[in-house]
Amino acid sequence: MKRKSLPALLGLVVLSALAAGVLLLLQPSADKAEPVSADHVTIVGFSQLGSESGWRVGNSRDIVAAAERAGVELIFNNANQKQENQIDAIRSFIAYQVDVIALAPIVEEGWENVLAEAREAGIPVLLSDRYINIADESLFAGYIGSDFLEEGRAAGRFLLRKAQGCDSVRIVEIAGTEGSTPARQRAIGFREVLSGDDRFRIVHSVSGDFLRSRGKEHMLNILETVEDIDVLYSHNDAMTLGAIEAIEEAGLLPGRDIIIITIDGEQGAIDLLKQGKINCVVECTALLGDLIMDLAQRLTRGEEIPRISHPVEQVFSEFDTDVQNIPPRGY
Repeated sequence: MKRKSLPALLGLVVLSALAAGVLLLLQPSADKAEPVSADHVTIVGFSQLGSESGWRVGNSRDIVAAAERAGVELIFNNANQKQENQIDAIRSFIAYQVDVIALAPIVEEGWENVLAEAREAGIPVLLSDRYINIADESLFAGYIGSDFLEEGRAAGRFLLRKAQGCDSVRIVEIAGTEGSTPARQRAIGFREVLSGDDRFRIVHSVSGDFLRSRGKEHMLNILETVEDIDVLYSHNDAMTLGAIEAIEEAGLLPGRDIIIITIDGEQGAIDLLKQGKINCVVECTALLGDLIMDLAQRLTRGEEIPRISHPVEQVFSEFDTDVQNIPPRGY
């Protein structure tokens, strides 16, 4: 029996649900059509980890817009930073018999059981933005997102160039959510580039959970307790923007008194780069929706897909001659 289409108004409901974290779910039909017909409309269940930053909100909007462009019916759930909400959402997607599940996992661990349930139901899973640590990697079909190790390396390479002629460099790090792929790999990549050069010391590192409020809170504490700070390496723009508020409240000049290196590429960070308050922005694009929808449709048709799909990204810094001409980011 062919599954009924979701209502045409679903897209409008999805948009209002992004902030509310509401699971959009309709009653499934009894059977999953197999094989799919030529006119089959792909249904994707997407579990978003939260809305902790402008990057994440932009990512959610792009996924919704990409589904509309591709003619994909989307069931969207915002987990509000809780893994248990994501697991519940995935089980609901399984019950509905979606064609593909896409997941932006909040942490790397703890996915084996629910992904095994998806496989038993014959539903392929795509990872978006963050990776997972799992013994059986056949439980997911592919990963769409940035190369976080390379982002950390790019941050380190900028600092090597910026620090030419310096005798010592004292670094504070505001890292992302503990246990998440970007936090772990951005830290590893950064240290990899600077290793072996004893001028560089990370004198303080703390997790800010990718939240602007935590970035400001931690930076206020760092400024009170850590002496002679040369560099702030922040794992995302939201925390960076909060940290810059704290730096300015302390009467210091971000970008001059403290070198600022950040990752993401939100519009707010690009604007501060143009003003000289940020020295380097490593891009981590939020615009993954078209890739996700393309791969979901290919999986629905039974086609093979790449195991890993990285978007093309850039590094923007004070060394760029055309920094003032960086186009609008859209998030």
